[in-house]
Amino acid sequence: MGFNIVTFARLCRSGWTFVREGVPNLLAPPDPPPGPAFVLRVLKVFERRPEPGVDTGARLSNALQRMGPSYIKLGQFLATRADVVGRDMARELGNLQDSLPPFSEEAARKAVESALGRPIEEMFESFGPPVAAASIAQVHKAEMKGDDGTVRSVAVKVLRPGVQHRFNRDLKSFYMAARLIERFHPPSRRLRPVAVVDTLAASVELEMDLRMEAAALSEMGENTANDPGFRVPNVEWQHIAKNVLVLEWIDGIKLWKHEDLAEAGHDLPAIGANVIQSFLRHAIRDGFFHADMHPGNLFVEADGTLVAVDLGIMGRLTKAERKFLAEILFGFIRRDYLRVSRLHFDAGYVPPDKDVELFAQSLRAIGEPIHGQSASDISMARLLTQLFENTERFGMETRTELILLQKTMVVVEGVGRSLDEDFDMWRVSEPVVRDWVEKNLGPAGVLRDTADGIGTIGRLVRELPMLAERAEALSNEIQEMGRNGLRFDAATADAIGRAEARHTRSGRIALWVGAVSLATIALKLVL
Repeated sequence: MGFNIVTFARLCRSGWTFVREGVPNLLAPPDPPPGPAFVLRVLKVFERRPEPGVDTGARLSNALQRMGPSYIKLGQFLATRADVVGRDMARELGNLQDSLPPFSEEAARKAVESALGRPIEEMFESFGPPVAAASIAQVHKAEMKGDDGTVRSVAVKVLRPGVQHRFNRDLKSFYMAARLIERFHPPSRRLRPVAVVDTLAASVELEMDLRMEAAALSEMGENTANDPGFRVPNVEWQHIAKNVLVLEWIDGIKLWKHEDLAEAGHDLPAIGANVIQSFLRHAIRDGFFHADMHPGNLFVEADGTLVAVDLGIMGRLTKAERKFLAEILFGFIRRDYLRVSRLHFDAGYVPPDKDVELFAQSLRAIGEPIHGQSASDISMARLLTQLFENTERFGMETRTELILLQKTMVVVEGVGRSLDEDFDMWRVSEPVVRDWVEKNLGPAGVLRDTADGIGTIGRLVRELPMLAERAEALSNEIQEMGRNGLRFDAATADAIGRAEARHTRSGRIALWVGAVSLATIALKLVL
């Protein structure tokens, strides 16, 4: 993709906005190296003076809203990390969860009627004004009459007009930034910034199709049907379109409303533990998890049940990745750093030329200070800095398949910390991880894996006659080709003729070399 001056100008504008609002110094790690420290001092000169009564959090929140939906997502993430950005700023950024300016009710009505092909009055008994507005969509409360004549409340989710265009525009800026980083800062290439943006782009594409969210709600509903204290809303399948989703109305308290939760008699630390444990069950047990579990997407019902909404961004893990995650967590919980180190090497996350025991030592330096400590005693800024230094020291590349998992783990831990000042990630995680390890890595798990292996062998045995027939046919074709030379059908011969007419002699040679190479590969497959 060539250089685009408009995209570059937009990227510069975003960077300038961040500098003016003091974001680089706000998120800077403690005790940065001399070079970055000098840059931060220079950038601080350009920070604008705050208006009276407007703190840094409000300035940043307003700036993110001006910059668009992609940047609002960044603010929602930071809102969960009070230990990084401070409580006041986290509280202000919390307004980005679902308190953004809504678009007009008239525009929402037109969008619903156009998408579902019927007048609002035919589908709903009532259709109210927006009750929540986020970066991607807004929600209206409506009432529907069922087949039995009863009226029930529903939530109608409608995409913001033009939101996909704005996201695509922001993604162009992100891609440009990623390419510039890879080109001019070689050490960052192991972090694979372009691949990270690819992952973001793929997740955004799915989030813009509310039919995919409906399918995710259905799948997670089946996975969690027997889970204690967790559920997702039911979907009204007859009223679904790409930009409209109708689902069960949830009567509950938003998770970020801590005072309301306390007044209602809820146990905040228990809710925080439920958030972490529910996420781990979904990720490790099911391999399918809500990848946007910020407080604005979580409700608490009167009986304490946690209800997750807005399943536009979902993460999936293969069985191997789930096993890796469970064993890594279990190793940290048991403080078996050498085992954790070996797992990283076995999974290929650390280059094989590095030292296993030295990597275990570095993991111990990260893990020991946070064991048994309360959240208030841990500096997450220092911890994140140490983790980054660790990946750089050992040449670890970013694993794009784990980006959503890593991002969500940070978010849910932030949610737990916001609800419990003494939150201990390892203590809360231990029951879920131990249960999975016992069921899947113990004798029962070995028997199950053995049965899976036998099943795979059985399928292979059943397919052997068909594979033999294919191999025999290919062998006969190659023998025929050896006796009579290569034969092409009319379309292939015509295509070669056109290629011959277009290209030079070297091009013709390359074409025949390619054909002979294909024949050689086929011969080797048979022999």
